[in-house]
Amino acid sequence: MLKVVSTKQVRLGMFIHELKGSWMDHPFWKKAFKLEDSTDLKKLQASAVKEIVIDTSKGLDVLQEVALEKSVELPQSKSIEEPRILNQRVAEVKRVSAAEERARAKQVISASRKAVTSMFNDARMGKAIKAEAAMQFVDDIADSVFRNEGALISLVRLKNKDDYTYMHSVAVCALMIALAKELGMPESDVKQAGLAGLLHDIGKASVPVDVLNKPGALTDDEFSMVKLHPERGHELLIQANITDPVTLDVCLHHHEKVNGTGYPHRLQGDAISLFARMGAVCDVYDAITSNRPYKDGWEPGVSLQRMAQWAGHFDDVVFKAFVKSVGIYPIGSMVKLKSGRLAVVIDQSPKSLLTPIVKVFFSTKSKTRLPVEVLDLSKAGASDAIVGHEDPVLWGVLDVDKLWAE
Repeated sequence: MLKVVSTKQVRLGMFIHELKGSWMDHPFWKKAFKLEDSTDLKKLQASAVKEIVIDTSKGLDVLQEVALEKSVELPQSKSIEEPRILNQRVAEVKRVSAAEERARAKQVISASRKAVTSMFNDARMGKAIKAEAAMQFVDDIADSVFRNEGALISLVRLKNKDDYTYMHSVAVCALMIALAKELGMPESDVKQAGLAGLLHDIGKASVPVDVLNKPGALTDDEFSMVKLHPERGHELLIQANITDPVTLDVCLHHHEKVNGTGYPHRLQGDAISLFARMGAVCDVYDAITSNRPYKDGWEPGVSLQRMAQWAGHFDDVVFKAFVKSVGIYPIGSMVKLKSGRLAVVIDQSPKSLLTPIVKVFFSTKSKTRLPVEVLDLSKAGASDAIVGHEDPVLWGVLDVDKLWAE
């Protein structure tokens, strides 16, 4: 039987069927679970959630002697939607291969794209942002990232030029989740990082579409207009009554640099919050690896190498954690092997970041295509090894994305 009870009445052993109120108010990834941890009980009672729905058929009921407030019984019927558990604790999520996760990741990307596009269009028309409608996708994106760090992140990089603004938000959401996970953040912080990534660029809704999609260089006036998007986004979030401090901070400060040359406030070093420093790395990585109206994206591994050379741009600790989260050789990277063959990375190995799973396809000695061969470089006795990144453009390889995505 389902009951609505006050959080004051909650005790260990109850089965939480639903957390009432705003998605942002509760501190859990899971929306339906048995409450067995005293720390979780303290988190719940300290949160802004005032009521929950319990299922007495799966857990304990309220104690009658402390049930000072009347519990409202709910009939078990089809009118009460059985909530889907959107996320489990990271340790409980079973890792799958990138190939296995790719189909689900495509569905998540498609649904997220529609939600983000709708959100941007509402903002352009002066309507309040319905962030609640998009927040569920943070959970879906996190699920995918936890099952395989690279599948969704690599696929969303293949956005077309017209979709860049919308899909960039989905990509940064996924990258923020992966980075927060790598940094060992608690679940509530991982969720906040993902939400901040999804909404970090909402201020671009105030920039004319023809400026955002301009195929050539921006004029000084146009660039000044674009540089206002962090502040415009911050204003839009406040107008929408989105008060999450992490989301507001990342929106406003994801273009700050640790050397103080960023914008809008030229913050320096520790004056930039950890989440904003994370946002800066994730935002730039997706921007330079994606095809945009005025330039084609760089290969992922080459992008990491170039980012590492930008002294004073990123926080060193955050950047190193970011590299670990996407892989030293991210999915889609073209690499040269000790044997002189070229290969493209198709998945990471849980054993080592230096020994991913690759598809071999080209001989640099004969300069000819080879029959495609999949190699797990982490396996004992592997006959080859990576010696470095290679730029597909320099080798005239135009189908590297097709090679890894198939």
